[in-house]
Amino acid sequence: MEPMRTTPTTAFLRAGLMAALLAALCTPAMAGSLRDRLLQRAQSDMLAGDTAPATIPPGVRVLRDVPYGDDPAQRMDVYLPVQGAAHAPVIFMVHGGAWAYGDKAMRSVVQNKVARWVPRGFVLVSTNYRMLPGTRPIEQARDVARALAAAQGLAAGWGADRDRFILMGHSAGAHLVGLISAEPVLAFDQGALPWLGTVALDSAALNVVAIMQGPHLPLYDAAFGDDPAYWRAASPLQQLATRGAPFLAVCSTRRRESCPQARNFVAEAEGLHMRAQVLGEDLSHRQINEELGTPGDYTTQVEAFMASLDPQVARRLGDR
Repeated sequence: MEPMRTTPTTAFLRAGLMAALLAALCTPAMAGSLRDRLLQRAQSDMLAGDTAPATIPPGVRVLRDVPYGDDPAQRMDVYLPVQGAAHAPVIFMVHGGAWAYGDKAMRSVVQNKVARWVPRGFVLVSTNYRMLPGTRPIEQARDVARALAAAQGLAAGWGADRDRFILMGHSAGAHLVGLISAEPVLAFDQGALPWLGTVALDSAALNVVAIMQGPHLPLYDAAFGDDPAYWRAASPLQQLATRGAPFLAVCSTRRRESCPQARNFVAEAEGLHMRAQVLGEDLSHRQINEELGTPGDYTTQVEAFMASLDPQVARRLGDR
């Protein structure tokens, strides 16, 4: 029999299961120490294979490390059609990595998205932000907002339209775009303009309060600490109080916590007369990110949401 292939998702789930067993069988001190080592290893496994930069396809040029702040982490990459663009819609991408690692240039973050959408007349911006341990999630969300405001200000020089931005983020990045979508004042206070809509790719942190009140992985403690007031302030569900831009919550049906949180967030949004929907996919956490842009029903459904946001976006998605 062929041995089971270890993926980032299966490695992380295996570590989580082992941690639960250890918590039941060992003393608290022993379990905590072993659990933390296992989870650190699992997080390394999750990142493995993602550090390679994307290959830039023909017809695309890239502006590297465009600054939006003074910190070296406050940089974004901009992918443009070689032939130029006019009033191009912008996909604004935020990478994941447990609020502690990851990079804007990783292949899983941009490769297929750039290859799919830039030749069709889109500009794609992929941003970094300051991370743990020095910068906590709410301030990370402000970094994302600062990058968004800077990109909107520079858009005309790229041949892009500052009024046609679509926010997109994966994992921790999905939490960050979810937070500024639920509480747009976080973005507006940084100078950002309204955007067309948000695509959250498999965030399992739309309800931070519920996560922190139940059994959870240590990475959430590193991000959100032990203050319930901070949990509420960092939680998209608890901060969702007014109607915002349309929201698509993509979730992995292979993860126990992802789709229920997505459904609860969407139900709350719909109660505020905000257009929101859930797209459940039988894909792993990493595949939700990496396979977006490859031909198939998943990409088609995300594009249908994007096309519904604006006629110019719809027209470009219809170009072949």
